[in-house]
Amino acid sequence: MVGPSPVPFDEADPVPIPLDEAGIAGVIDAFEAGARRALQAGFKVLEIHAAHGYLLHEFLSPLSNHRNDQYGGSLENRMRSLLQQIAERLRGQMPEELPLFVRISATDWVEGGWDIEQSVELAKRLKNVGVDLIDVSSGGTVPCARIPVAKGYQVPFARRIREEVDIRTGAVGLITEPRHADEIITGGAANFVFIAREMLREPYWALKAQQALGEEPAWPIQYGYVLKRRAK
Repeated sequence: MVGPSPVPFDEADPVPIPLDEAGIAGVIDAFEAGARRALQAGFKVLEIHAAHGYLLHEFLSPLSNHRNDQYGGSLENRMRSLLQQIAERLRGQMPEELPLFVRISATDWVEGGWDIEQSVELAKRLKNVGVDLIDVSSGGTVPCARIPVAKGYQVPFARRIREEVDIRTGAVGLITEPRHADEIITGGAANFVFIAREMLREPYWALKAQQALGEEPAWPIQYGYVLKRRAK
């Protein structure tokens, strides 16, 4: 039995149907099949998305996980699907030299929800099954969360996980300026800075960042090839 009814994201949303064990097994199989396709296609990094209210985060957070079977209740049970049945299996089918990342929400920003203390424990367990990096974001489980959005507001979570777990971390969230990104790395808060929206706004961000930090821009090969041809 899965216990009380599952929770919709918002009151106006449809109530989700709880997965039975056969459904959970199907999800795990789908993760494994997706990983196999990615490896066959030549991808060099795999990342498991367990953040932002997506399915694996729903298992982790006590706000969304109201199950009373082996997947609900205790932290051990709520971590089970991500740890033992997905991360461990994907690590087992990947070449040792290829890295496995896991993206988490370090906190739900709601009292009684998933929090940084549970995230630290999860990161320890993920490290033990061979995960190489924790991509540290936050939020996404409930619409009522009051998130103090500001420049680098999630970076402290990446620092804490890196320092307490001794695992590589990636920092995300309103990191838009090259010098800020550089300070996060050189200051030891994270091993990587992941930039998405700013790269969509400014596709030349990386080149401009190199210039801002006093480096020679490393143009993509195809761009350099075109420039050389024009020079001739």
